[in-house]
Amino acid sequence: MRAHRLLDPLLKLELSLKRRRGKASGVLLISAGGLGDTVLLAVVLPRFLALAQPDEPVTVLLRSDAARMGFVMPPGVKVKSVDFTRLRDLAYRRRIFGELHGAHYRLVIHTDYLRHPDLDEALVEACAAGEAVAMEPRPSDKHGERLAANRRLYSRLFDSGPPKTDKVVRWSAFADFLTGTHSDPPVVHLGQFVQRELLPAATVLFQPFSAVKAKQSPPEVWKLIAARLPQGWHVRLAGHPSDLDKNPEFKALLDLPNVSFEGAPFDRLAALIRGCRMVVSVDTACMHLAVALGTPTLCLASAAYVGEIVPYAAQVTPANMHVLYAPVECQGCLGNCSFPLEDGMYPCVAALDPDAVLGAVDDIIARGC
Repeated sequence: MRAHRLLDPLLKLELSLKRRRGKASGVLLISAGGLGDTVLLAVVLPRFLALAQPDEPVTVLLRSDAARMGFVMPPGVKVKSVDFTRLRDLAYRRRIFGELHGAHYRLVIHTDYLRHPDLDEALVEACAAGEAVAMEPRPSDKHGERLAANRRLYSRLFDSGPPKTDKVVRWSAFADFLTGTHSDPPVVHLGQFVQRELLPAATVLFQPFSAVKAKQSPPEVWKLIAARLPQGWHVRLAGHPSDLDKNPEFKALLDLPNVSFEGAPFDRLAALIRGCRMVVSVDTACMHLAVALGTPTLCLASAAYVGEIVPYAAQVTPANMHVLYAPVECQGCLGNCSFPLEDGMYPCVAALDPDAVLGAVDDIIARGC
């Protein structure tokens, strides 16, 4: 048995002996998803805010890597960052558990369908809130018994539907369940952003990089897109400098006229995105952010997340979102591809038609959305 599992009962006893000040107050929403999930959760978050009492503080707990996108949260919502990679470190685990217990939250809302008993659900237990609510978790062969045992942590559990359900639709239904209301799921949009970078020329943002390299379209496709843009238009190649080190074949894009590298962090990139004519991106957080900010966005997607992430469900898809993927029988595999890679790509990514990509680019430029 891992050390942190042996420690948790002792931590629970230690925390139970500590007296907490005052009456329980505050709402904590736990989200263990990544950067893209953080964008989509922010779209639905105003519906969960109705569960807070007047003047009651609301905090969203995010993974430390996802907290870089915390600026998308509605005004007044606090962000607490937790390094999930360190939660098995006993000293760090003890500190975080102590902070959550000491905060004395009135209500904890676990927003994740995919859960881990040693990580996010352990945080729920550490809070020892007056009430904790969640959705029924995604079925798990590995953690099924422990997730079932952790049902005791929650006063209410919501059956949010089949495993392949659009995230925004799922969260919206969960919020309806908790508030006792019913409304259509929100179209993906973050309306609170007004900052827009004024660019000296019409600009298109490229985001060709993914943490999963097999989701990336090859540099040749991006060169074709750059060549298709109207004369005088500029391209910003977004990413972290390490992306070019990991993908040296993309450095050739920087040799093209009017193409430059853009390494701004997400909070600054948001203003740039709003100033761009178009964003072309693989299925990544930048794509979700661009869509939510209202910029015309073309996503060159795999078929791996059809039915859950990309494309969005029709009722939440804004007019500025355009998704291209190659339909295949195995779509919706969630990245568990059972076929050999083709030139380093998932077969569904390799099957994307460059002519269809260029046609979509032409159409977005012509219509301006």
